[in-house]
Amino acid sequence: MLAPLAERLRPKNLDEYIGQTHLVGPGGILRRMIDSGNVSSFILWGPPGVGKTTIARIIANTTKSQFHTLSAVTAGVKDVREVIERCRADARSMFSQGRPILFIDEIHRFSKSQQDSLLGAVEQGIVTLIGATTENPSFEVIRPLLSRAQVYTLKPLEAPELQTLLDRALSLDEILSTRQVKVKETDALFRFSGGDARKLLNILDLLDQSTPAGEPLVISDEIVTRSLQQNPAAYDKQGDMHYDIISAFIKSVRGSDPDAALYWLARMIDGGEDPEFIARRLVILSAEDIGLANPNAMLLANAAYDIIKKIGMPEGRIPLAECTVYLATSAKSNSAYLAIDAALAEVRKSGNLPVPLHIRNAPTSLMKEMGYGADYKYAHDYPGHFVRQQFLPDRLDGARFWNPADNPAEARLADLQRSRWGR
Repeated sequence: MLAPLAERLRPKNLDEYIGQTHLVGPGGILRRMIDSGNVSSFILWGPPGVGKTTIARIIANTTKSQFHTLSAVTAGVKDVREVIERCRADARSMFSQGRPILFIDEIHRFSKSQQDSLLGAVEQGIVTLIGATTENPSFEVIRPLLSRAQVYTLKPLEAPELQTLLDRALSLDEILSTRQVKVKETDALFRFSGGDARKLLNILDLLDQSTPAGEPLVISDEIVTRSLQQNPAAYDKQGDMHYDIISAFIKSVRGSDPDAALYWLARMIDGGEDPEFIARRLVILSAEDIGLANPNAMLLANAAYDIIKKIGMPEGRIPLAECTVYLATSAKSNSAYLAIDAALAEVRKSGNLPVPLHIRNAPTSLMKEMGYGADYKYAHDYPGHFVRQQFLPDRLDGARFWNPADNPAEARLADLQRSRWGR
């Protein structure tokens, strides 16, 4: 049986790979790893169809390493231990040229115990772990594993990259290269692909199979749309629609439109979206877009997240709706979001500036003799539990990172700060 087009065209080396130039292009971190043959454990985070599995296979082929794969959907702790033992045997083999690679697809679906079972093998260098996930690893991967595996973000393919993929399929594929093909328009093809290489190739496969042999294969917006019989209400929780609708949901809450936010929430619920994913986005929204204008928003969002984990669906739709309406109708502020980004930018620009001596810790007599903690003023010893003194490094004394937004809650905070600091 003929393999699908996406499998027939799967790149075997970096020269055939399309996209992710920030990682595999000249000077990219993964290209440097592959060229040096010194591959460390990492996790690839990105939407479906952007080449996560392909990168792992290319690394294994190029470094001549044994390649083992597990799907987090079907594997259990026993499967993990068995494959690690096989990797251990591979590493001892005289025929092994590189450390065995263990590729775990959808690693975000692994339970904590399954992830724990990987730690020893990764730490001891028995395997090089390459994980793939469509979900934010910060939420889905345990911290000890994240500390041992760098996270690299993959991006959806852009139109020029999709065009390159289309040209390659039509010219190099053993089937399509033998057909007469007329490319009239590519807008619909690229739009329905949504930056997903696999989806584009699957659409081409569909067009090829639905066009009788001997007739020209025509690619146009009308033919692509008709062939896909696209349902405008469809929700693909693994594809581009997932990202479009969560974006619409976030922007509706940020824009204070509870009706639109509820509509997009309903689209996600009806489409089978993971309710915990929605709840996490609400927690982030509460801090990023509401913040100090209404600190209770974060408490409610966090409560909704906890409730979802306890009761699940379908009842979980109610706290999700309550939280959505509350956040959408709340006063908005991104001052905390802007403040931490401004502080991070300063840290990256100015480096590790010394801590002023008077606010350093002085646990030893030597440190006290060196002036650590000297002249520190204990705020609670002063009226109003406040006294002016310097807390920033000397070079940054007087710097401002937080600028209050225009809302009643932060206006009160701003007045308090002016009375304290005169600024």
